[in-house]
Amino acid sequence: MSLPSSSEPLRVAMALALAAGTAVNVAAAQSTTRLLRTPSVSGRHIAFAYANNVWVVERAGGSARRLTSFQGQTQNPKLSPDGSLVAFSAEYAGNTDVYVVPVEGGQPKRLTWHPGADLVQGWTPDGKHILFSSPRATWAPTGVPRFYTVPVTGGVESALPLPRANQGKLSPDGSKIAYRMPTSWDEERRNYRGGQNKPIWIVDLKSFALDSTPFTGTKEMDPVWVGDAVYFLSDRDGVSNVWAFDTKTRALRQITTFADFDVKSLDASGSTVVFEQAGYIHELDARSGTSKVVNITAAGDFPWMMPAWKDVTARVANIALSATGKRAAVEARGEVFTVPAEKGDVRNLGNSSGSAEIAPVWSPDGKSVAYFSDASGEYQLIIAPQDGLGAKRAIALPEPSRPYSPSWSPNGRTIAFQDTHFRIWLVDLASGRAKVADNDPYFMADRSIVPVWSPDSRYLAYPKRLKSLMRAIYVYDVEAGAARQITDGMADATSPAWDASGKYLWFFASTNFALNSSLLDMTKYDRPETKALYLAVLAKNEPSPLLPESDEEAARAVAPRDSAVAAAPARIDFDGLQQRIVVVPGIVERDYTA
Repeated sequence: MSLPSSSEPLRVAMALALAAGTAVNVAAAQSTTRLLRTPSVSGRHIAFAYANNVWVVERAGGSARRLTSFQGQTQNPKLSPDGSLVAFSAEYAGNTDVYVVPVEGGQPKRLTWHPGADLVQGWTPDGKHILFSSPRATWAPTGVPRFYTVPVTGGVESALPLPRANQGKLSPDGSKIAYRMPTSWDEERRNYRGGQNKPIWIVDLKSFALDSTPFTGTKEMDPVWVGDAVYFLSDRDGVSNVWAFDTKTRALRQITTFADFDVKSLDASGSTVVFEQAGYIHELDARSGTSKVVNITAAGDFPWMMPAWKDVTARVANIALSATGKRAAVEARGEVFTVPAEKGDVRNLGNSSGSAEIAPVWSPDGKSVAYFSDASGEYQLIIAPQDGLGAKRAIALPEPSRPYSPSWSPNGRTIAFQDTHFRIWLVDLASGRAKVADNDPYFMADRSIVPVWSPDSRYLAYPKRLKSLMRAIYVYDVEAGAARQITDGMADATSPAWDASGKYLWFFASTNFALNSSLLDMTKYDRPETKALYLAVLAKNEPSPLLPESDEEAARAVAPRDSAVAAAPARIDFDGLQQRIVVVPGIVERDYTA
C-alpha cells in the first residue's frame, strides 16, 4: 500500500478530525486543580507553578492568582522569609534566569544575566539574597551546577564555597546548608539504585564540617530545614516520601507513607511544610505530624486548553495495514484514524481529544479495528467498526498498565499484547477474559517480546531473554497453555515470523551479540552487532525449502483461480527442532530490525 503522493489531503483530513482539540471542561475548571508543581510557603501564602506560570494562593486555599502570564516557562517559585516577594526562574529573555516579583503582582525584575541556566533554590534567612544553582562555571558539555546568591536589589552574584551542588536550602540561622550534590539523568525513575544516588549532605559554612543523612543507596532529594531537622524526599520504602533527619539527635523518621504516587517537591517555612503529591499541594504541620490537601483552583485563559486545529501528520506513532492493503489504521496524537490508500476519506475512530487512543490493529476480516483507550481512567481494549459507524465495545483489562504491540489472531478470536511489565496477555474476545501467557523477566530498555500468531491461530512466537540476557525464540501453545523454547540460546534470536504455510518459522539471530547483552556497558559501543536470517523447519517430515532445486515439467491439476484455501494446521515437532534450524544463504549479515 502507498499513501497519497501528496500529504496535504491526509494532513488536512487529520487536522479536521482533531478540530475539537482539548475542549475546556467548565465543571472541571471550577473544581480543585491538579498538576500543581513546586510549592513554596510563607506565613500567609502558598506559591506554586502551574501551566508554565507562577501562582499564589492564601494558605487556606481557594482561588489562586496568577503572578506571571508568560508564554514560555516560569518555574521554581520561592516565597521570601517575610512573604512579600516571590523569586522564580523564567525564560523571558530566552534564557533561564532569576527573577523576583511582589506577592501582590507586578512587573518581574530580572536579577541574573548569565547564559547558564539559573534555577532558584530559596532565600537567605535575612531575605536580602536569593539562592540559586547554575552550571555557569563549568566548561563540560553537561554543566555541573553549584550554588550562588544574588542580592534581591540586584548586583553581582557570589558563589558559595561548595564545588558542586544541585538542590538545597540554608538553615534558619544561615550557618549551615543541606543540599543534594549530584544531578540525575532521570529524575522520575522510581527505585533507581545507581551511582547518581547520594545522601543529603549537611555542611557547616564556617568550619566546613560535613554531616549526612543515613544512606542506604536510595534517591534522596529536595532537602529543607524545619528547626534543627532536615526534611527531604527519599524512596527508601519504594515510593518517594517525606523523611526527617534530626541533626542534634541523629534520629531518622518517616513522615509520610504514600504508597501510590511519589512526593515530587518540598519546601518549608517555620514549622510548616508543603509538598506536591498526586498533583495536589499538601500542607504538613511538622509539630503535630498531620497533613492535609490544600484545595486550590487555578482558572485562567489557557490557550493550550482551547479548541484548535492540529496538524498531526508528524505525530504518527503506529500504523497497521488492513488485510487487503486498501486502508491503514494510524495512531496520531492520541487518536486512531483509518486512511485510504487512494480513494475516500480519513476517518477518526476515536473522536476523543481528552483521552489517548493507541496501538491500532485490524481484525482479520477487515470489519473492525481494535485499539486501546484510557478514556475510562485506565486503558481498555476497544473494538470499533472500521467504517466509523455503529457502537464500540470496551473490554476492561485485569491490571492497570500501558499496553503495547497488539496482535489479532487469524481466526479472529483472540488478541495478544504485551504490557508495561513485559508480560504477554491473551484476551478472549467472546468472553472478554484475559490471561497472562508468558513474560520477559529482564529489563533491557527494549520491548522485543512481541507476540506473532501462527496462521492457524494455535501458536504464538516471540523472543524472550534468558539468564545470559541473550534472547531465544519461544512458542506458546494456546490450546495447551504451555510455552517451549525452540532456539538453543547460544545466539541472540529476535523478530520471529511465520511462513504463510505454517511449515517454517523465520527469525534473525546474532552470533556476535555478546557484549551487547549488557544495557549500560560502554565496552559494547565499538562492537557492532550483526544478524543473519534463519528458518526453523517445524515438522520432522517436512523438507527444507533451501534444498537444491531443478526446473522440471510435471503433470499437474489446475485449480480454479477463485478457489478458497484455508490455513493448514501448523504442526510442530519440538523433538530435534534445533537440529532443523538452517541459515538462509545469500543474506548479508547486518544489524537488521523487523
